[in-house]
Amino acid sequence: MSPNNPEGGPWLTPAQESAWRAYMGLSLQMTFEMNRQLTEDHGLSLADYSVLVALADSPDGRRRVSDLAAEIGWERSRASHHLARMCARGLTDRAVSTTDGRATDAVLTGAGRAALDGAAAGHVDVVRRLFFDGLVPEEIPVLESILTRLRDHVRTNGTLPRPQ
Repeated sequence: MSPNNPEGGPWLTPAQESAWRAYMGLSLQMTFEMNRQLTEDHGLSLADYSVLVALADSPDGRRRVSDLAAEIGWERSRASHHLARMCARGLTDRAVSTTDGRATDAVLTGAGRAALDGAAAGHVDVVRRLFFDGLVPEEIPVLESILTRLRDHVRTNGTLPRPQ
């Protein structure tokens, strides 16, 4: 393999390429498995679950739509469109922001909380069985440190707004 690609930038080193392919394969497979389990068992998509978790993590079950989008790594327009579908299903609602009257908050409804509560145990089981059972306990803090550092690096250097 040539050290440079046709556009003039460097290729990944063999070690980088191997690590990147392993990450991409894992990411795509885990996304498939989590989405399949949530959809089949609870009628929720992984995207629905991500929104519900982010709202549930807020002290009052609400977040500005732009902050929600940044937290879950979406563009604001994607979050807005997805929230519209979730609102139609009664899982979320929209309200004037409590901190900025010009903004809109996404609000977790009782039905959304119930859906999240109902789906959580099965989701955790899939994550534990397919992800954490492949590790020894001593590897978990190391993995957490690496993933947190990479997430923060992407948030700092990527193009999406940073979460509040």
